[in-house]
Amino acid sequence: MDKEEIQKLNLAFGENLRKIRDSKKISLLQLSYNCFIDESKISKIEHGRFNIKLSTLFELAKGLDVSPEKLLGFPFDQEE
Repeated sequence: MDKEEIQKLNLAFGENLRKIRDSKKISLLQLSYNCFIDESKISKIEHGRFNIKLSTLFELAKGLDVSPEKLLGFPFDQEE
């Protein structure tokens, strides 16, 4: 995966995260409290400016009360 593909993946993940958070009517601040991740870091993730670790994915899922699979359930076409 090259740098451009990683950026597209981060953007797609961030959009999905924000969509789920908005649908649950949870603010960035509330999600930050729920999962012990700094509010500014969550914002960076939602804007595709941060490449998260697997442990962060699980913390976000826990904070949103969803399965990690739901956070990963977004369309992404990886170029070959």
